[in-house]
Amino acid sequence: MKIENREALTNVCQKTQEEIASYTCRVLVCAGTGCVASGSQKIYDRMKELCENVEGVSVEFQKEVPHLGTVKTGCQGICELGPLVRIEPAHYQYVKVQPEDCGEIFERTVLHGEPVERLFYHRNEKIYEKPEEIPFIAGQTRIVLENCGKIDAESLEEYIAAGGFSALTKAFFDMTPEQVVEEVDRSGLRGRGGGGFPAGRKWKQVARQPEKVRYVVCNGDEGDPGAFMDGSVMEGDPYKLLEGMVIAAYAVQSHEGYIYVRAEYPLSVARLKHAIGEMEKAGLLGDNILGSGFSFHMHINRGAGAFVCGEGSALTASIEGNRGMPRVKPPRTVEKGLWEKPTVLNNVETFANVPGIILKGADWFRTIGTEGSPGTKTFSITGVIQNTGLIEVPMGTTLREIIYDIGGGIKGGGNFKAVQIGGPSGGCLTSEQLDVGLDFDSVKKFGAIVGSGGLVVMDENTCMVEVARFFMSFTQRESCGKCVPCREGTKRMLEILERIVAGEGELSDLDELQEIAEMVKNMALCGLGKSAPLPVLSTLKTFRDEYVEHIVDKRCRSKTCQALRKYVINPELCIGCHKCSKNCPVGAISGKVKEPHEIDTKICIKCGACKDNCAFGAIYVDA
Repeated sequence: MKIENREALTNVCQKTQEEIASYTCRVLVCAGTGCVASGSQKIYDRMKELCENVEGVSVEFQKEVPHLGTVKTGCQGICELGPLVRIEPAHYQYVKVQPEDCGEIFERTVLHGEPVERLFYHRNEKIYEKPEEIPFIAGQTRIVLENCGKIDAESLEEYIAAGGFSALTKAFFDMTPEQVVEEVDRSGLRGRGGGGFPAGRKWKQVARQPEKVRYVVCNGDEGDPGAFMDGSVMEGDPYKLLEGMVIAAYAVQSHEGYIYVRAEYPLSVARLKHAIGEMEKAGLLGDNILGSGFSFHMHINRGAGAFVCGEGSALTASIEGNRGMPRVKPPRTVEKGLWEKPTVLNNVETFANVPGIILKGADWFRTIGTEGSPGTKTFSITGVIQNTGLIEVPMGTTLREIIYDIGGGIKGGGNFKAVQIGGPSGGCLTSEQLDVGLDFDSVKKFGAIVGSGGLVVMDENTCMVEVARFFMSFTQRESCGKCVPCREGTKRMLEILERIVAGEGELSDLDELQEIAEMVKNMALCGLGKSAPLPVLSTLKTFRDEYVEHIVDKRCRSKTCQALRKYVINPELCIGCHKCSKNCPVGAISGKVKEPHEIDTKICIKCGACKDNCAFGAIYVDA
């Protein structure tokens, strides 16, 4: 299939829409990483087998047999409820589907249009049949994720049928490159990778460079623990990302682009390679795109798993084949980026916003979100929350709305304590900030950043000192080591935090932690180094009492820190069976048979073997 002009694209759109409409029933199986991990491939294979063969007769050649189909979609976002199956045109959403359910789905829903009620989402005795009725989805505004879960993630034709490349044709044939840049600038779109720098301003800076060889680079190196937004877009709607990049290339007159994908995203790489190949065959990538005279070629680079390569200059160095390390700025990437040429560098979500802005206009985009942060933001919500998954909400949406209305509240009915936002380079927001709107500017007031959009929700059973230690361990391990403040500062902070959680800290450590953190924040070479101390600074500010408890009282109120645990035997429950003493590796438990035993806390190494082996629940941890 070669699409040589605008009219040909319209014909493909109409033909594919008619073909989809001709189906009596379509089974859409979520093939995002989360659902694949929970077994959706087996469900897809079984449903495909059932739909292609009804009573031994091939559907394709028997007109009297209903036209049935099974497709793989992108991530639908409700990861907690996977594997997910959507049935069209009945518009049923089935959750937690297992291979053994496929026969019933096929017989009752695919062939006869009857629902399988037990597979619908249930909450508080209420049944939700349609996907948009589920509270998790109902509270969202999906722009970037609009197609995820609705179309075949690998099909170029289905993307075109959903309106794909309409923005590209508008940009090519109805707008000049300067007008495209101006529209993106006027929209107020800010980089969704964490920094929040205005995308239009960056494009303008590249477009006005005297050097005519320019590059467009997409940062898909999503390295934050608990973050999977960009990966879901690359898996679920790769053509939208690519369309956004081609528009950016036209805007700044670049003819070569790169997508840098983290090594841990093999499915994203596979889907992108397939999408690029399909676009090249169709004439939507390569030379003379759509007969416009404009040419653009795309390449994929796989990262080596280094967190620091999420930083712009380290990323471009890695693409060039060098060690991924940041460099001193200026010059900035817009002046001398990839191979020292002017470079547009944005992340996946930023590029995926571009088609909508060009097609519907900057004024439409500004009706969503806040004045300073227009549009939507994707977030991954993980931790002790009822519904983990991927969401997209308008900028300015509050934490309360995200956690309680969309996320379903704290798992197990616990009390919200804090949320780590922005990954290891972010900070903590507490219950006092539940009603603060999340946008680039508001969260900075509380020592945090939106970052790429990872939200890790924590309840009262979380030790905030351990949280700081965990994230500092990550950033210290991932430090490239180029600058002394980051290399030595993160190491020193980690040593102090490890000493505190081990019960060996001193009050003077808190002042030293604060001093080192401020130094690294102000003096590190790159943005990742400057933000590395934020988890320490935010927890010191908000949860200083927990630090003091660890140091002075040798106590961890959440009973998380192993060195500060105190194992105690309840004499009313202990029957003196000797099982705990037999399993104690250091002989810290003593007592006579059939009489309550005791633990010598001076000898106890707090391994928990006694508690694990007690069949009567007589041993507990006393904070």
